[in-house]
Amino acid sequence: MASLTLGGFSSITFRTRPVTRTSYRPCRISCVNWDPEGLYGQPQTGHLARREMKRRFEKDAEFREELEQQAREEKQRRDALRQSRVIPDTPEKLIEYFLDTEAQEIEFEIARLKPRLNQEFFSQLQFELGQLRFAVSKTEEMEDRLIELEALQKALQEGTEAYDKLQGDLVQAKKSLTKILTSKDVKTTLLEMVELNELNRSLLTLLDENIASANQGKQKEAAAFMEKLRSAVLKYMTV
Repeated sequence: MASLTLGGFSSITFRTRPVTRTSYRPCRISCVNWDPEGLYGQPQTGHLARREMKRRFEKDAEFREELEQQAREEKQRRDALRQSRVIPDTPEKLIEYFLDTEAQEIEFEIARLKPRLNQEFFSQLQFELGQLRFAVSKTEEMEDRLIELEALQKALQEGTEAYDKLQGDLVQAKKSLTKILTSKDVKTTLLEMVELNELNRSLLTLLDENIASANQGKQKEAAAFMEKLRSAVLKYMTV
């Protein structure tokens, strides 16, 4: 409370209040998306996910390349092994040849030596089996040999039967493919072949081989046509 006297006038009394100063506080942005003027556009998100995806793609590409390299090396190893093997000229030696063949190479050797897997060969194999089965005294080595020959006999019999069937199916598949390619109305021809049960896996296999051959020869149009034809065959096979 304060009083003030002015000349001859009576004193005037008035109330005084302390002056309170408001301190200045600078504006602080507390949101990372704060952009009132729209200067920066929409916030970009997902960069971590994109980096992770890129890293995985690069890793997958390296993994695929590693697998392809391993496949190439394995193919080179097998090709070298096949070329280095000397094909025997007698049934007795041919039996030993098959016994020394890796399991994954049996199918290849059956296809390569199919003309040699004749009655003479299987008679010799059966003769050796008989000697071991009816031997008066058998050693452990003879028992092991008997097991090996029995397994070989079964594998070769089943393998030659499968090979003969495959060759028969392949001949039929070639006829079916020729029939389709020379047809003026492919759709009608495919429907007729469905009724005759002429669309099968052998035909698809033949188409796959033709597609691979066309791609290898950079015949893009031929490959595209065969792929389209394969899709149609597969469609009618599952109708």
